[in-house]
Parts: sequence; structure tokens; C-alpha cells
Amino acid sequence: MSHILIVEDEEKIASLLADYLTKAGYQTTTMYEGTEVVSTVKNNHFDLILLDLMLPGKDGLAICREIQEFSNIAMIMVTARVDEIDRLLGLELGADDYICKPFSPREVVARVKTILKRVNPSLRSSNHTSIAEPTATLELNSENYQATINQQPVELTAIEFNLLNILARAPGRIYSRSQLIDQVYQDNRIVSERTIDSHIKKLRKKLNAIESDNELVQSVYSVGYKLVLT
Repeated sequence: MSHILIVEDEEKIASLLADYLTKAGYQTTTMYEGTEVVSTVKNNHFDLILLDLMLPGKDGLAICREIQEFSNIAMIMVTARVDEIDRLLGLELGADDYICKPFSPREVVARVKTILKRVNPSLRSSNHTSIAEPTATLELNSENYQATINQQPVELTAIEFNLLNILARAPGRIYSRSQLIDQVYQDNRIVSERTIDSHIKKLRKKLNAIESDNELVQSVYSVGYKLVLT
């Protein structure tokens, strides 16, 4: 689980970012002022920092400079200052990205995912996934969107394939509808939870046509969905 440090003096924004990142599967730590950020980074492991530019105690640019002296940790600068000088200065200091307020929390999550995959290749999804369990063998090929169960092909749409691929990354794990939306629709379009329910319904029907004795994609009331292969 990647660990994200959120440094943001506006508590409502910090809380919102923490909620969205936690739902996306990240561990988060939040700080509201800049004085102790550098020492905290030195004494703890973080995979990425969301760093506000305007902070009490010490500003984000100074923090960025100091951290770059001893660490190559990924950083996203978050600020309401949008003039070009600040933008270029932040990136020249080694920041990986720059997000201006107001922003969509889903956009932030999408950018975090993109940067973490770039700096840590082990987080990238494999093109081919094979999961064998006592009652079913599921194979997914992301290059051609082909899926098979017990060597029988399943004709899926791109959305259905992506949903199954997400669920298959951790069989038994419950994914909320909002998590599925964030991971399937990374272009930040507005999608209702009913849309996910509709796609899941069609996916389950296709899977059940082959594996009729087992409900492979199961719903968890008021929570979301999980893949069960045992």
C-alpha cells in the first residue's frame, strides 16, 4: 500500500483528499503546516507528497527545495497561485506535477496513480493475469481484452473487461462503486453509481452463463462488489 503525505493547511481540503485517496487504496498522513514536514519525511517512508504551496510556518517551495537535497520522492504541488512563474519554479525544483485549486479530488487521485506507476514500475498492471482457484481459472489479457474462465472465452465489452480486471487484482477484496468509477473512468467524467451497477449486472450474466454453479462477482450490500473464485 503506497503511503501519501498530504500537506495542506485548509482542513476541509486535506480531509477530502485523504478520504478519496483512502478509498482508492492508499495510506495517508496529513499535516497542516510546513515547519515539521522536512523532518517528518526524513524519519518516515512516503511514496508521494501532495504539497500545498502556501503553508503557515514554511512555504511549499522551501520545503520542496530542502526535500530535494536528500530525497527523490515524488511530489505534486497543490496551490491557488496560478501565475506561470510559480508554476515553472515548482516544476524546476523537481515537482512531478502541479495542480491548481479548485480541483476535482478524482483528478488528484488519477494524477497520483499515474505518477506512482511512473516512478515505481512494480505498481503497473500486467498485460496478462491468470488466477487459478479450486473451482475456477480466470485468465485476462489486457492487450486484446480477452477473458477466459476454465479455458472458455467470455465476450466482454471494454468496460466489463476493465471492471473484471480490477476485481481480479485482489479476489475477495470489496471494491466500492466509487473506487470502481475512479479506476475505470480515469478521464474524470461524471458517472453515476447506477452506471457501474448496470455494467456489473451484464458482466455477472456473462460469467454465470459459463460458471453457472458459482456467483463469481458478488455484491456486498451497501458496500460494493468483490470477485470470489473459491
